[in-house]
Amino acid sequence: MIPDDAVTDRTANDRTTNGRTANDRTTNDRTTADRAVPDSEVRAGAPRLVEANGVRLCVQTFGSPADPTILLIGGAGSSMDGWDEGFCARLAAGRRHVVRYDHRDTGRSVNSPAGAPDYTFSALLADAVSLLDALGVDRAHVVGISMGGGLAQVLAVTHPERVATLTLVSTSPAGPTESELPPPSERMRAAFADPAPEPNWSDRAAVIAYMVEAERLFAGSAPFDEEAVRESSGRIADRTTDIEAALKNHWALPDDDEPVTVRLSDVTAPTLVLHGTEDPLFPLDHGRALAEGIPDARLVALDGVGHQPPPARVWDTAVPALLHHTDRK
Repeated sequence: MIPDDAVTDRTANDRTTNGRTANDRTTNDRTTADRAVPDSEVRAGAPRLVEANGVRLCVQTFGSPADPTILLIGGAGSSMDGWDEGFCARLAAGRRHVVRYDHRDTGRSVNSPAGAPDYTFSALLADAVSLLDALGVDRAHVVGISMGGGLAQVLAVTHPERVATLTLVSTSPAGPTESELPPPSERMRAAFADPAPEPNWSDRAAVIAYMVEAERLFAGSAPFDEEAVRESSGRIADRTTDIEAALKNHWALPDDDEPVTVRLSDVTAPTLVLHGTEDPLFPLDHGRALAEGIPDARLVALDGVGHQPPPARVWDTAVPALLHHTDRK
C-alpha cells in the first residue's frame, strides 16, 4: 500500500425473503442493532493508494477489517465521495468493514486524458476484483450504484465466489429482460438532447456550479439541498486530479473486444434492490425488473428519491435494510 422516509417493500414471496420469515428478519435486525457501536467510535482510515489490476487506485476503509466487508462501487464519473462519509460510518457502526474507492479517472486514482480513456468497462470490473485482492478480502458484500450496479451484476455472475451478497442501487438490468423498460424522464431526455455547455475547467467556481446543476437534474421530488451539494462538489473538485476527465471519461469508454452480458437468473448471490420512486434516469420499473428477474431478490423503494445514493433522510430505512441483508457469511 502506498500512503498518500417512507418505503415500499416487495418480495417475490411476501412471507419469506431468501428463506427467512418476517419473524426471522425481526430477530436478525435486533441482533444487528445489539452489536452496533456509536457512529462517533467508528474508525475511518485515511484515503490511500493501492496497487490493483496494474494501476493505482485510491481507497478508504471504515471500521474493522475483522468484520464482514461491504464494497461500495460508484457510478459513472463518481469518486468515493459519492458515498457519504456519514452513510459509511452508519454501516461500519453496524459491525461492517466498509470500503469505498475512486474509480479510474476520479479522485486520486490513476487518470487518462480527458475525453480519451485508455481502458474499458471490463477494466473497471477487474479493478474491483483486484482491489479485494489487494485488501486481502476473499468475499465481500457488493453494493453498486448506477454504472456501479452494472459492474456489480457482472461481478456477481462472473466471480460468484467473491460476492457474499449483492445490493443494487439506482440501476438497471445488465442483461435482457422479459418486458420493455421505461425510458428516462422527459427532463432527462431533454438534457441529453441539449446538454449544458461545458464550464471553463480551470475555473473552480464554474466547475462547481456545473456539478451542482448536474446533480439537480438527477434529483427526486424531495427538497434539493443546494448548499450541501455545493459543498460536496467543491470537495470532489479539490481532491480530483483532473475533474474534466472525471466528468467525461466514463461516458466515452471504448467498447470491449468481447462484451460481457449477463442473465439476471444467473445471479446466485442474495440480492437487495434499493431504488428511488422518482429516479429520472432509471424509473422504478427498472428496480422492479431487477427484483423480479434475480431469484429471491428483495426490492425496497425509497420514496421521493431520485437517481442518487440514499440521501440522509432515508438512511433510517436504507442502512437497516443493508445491515440485515449483509448479516450473513
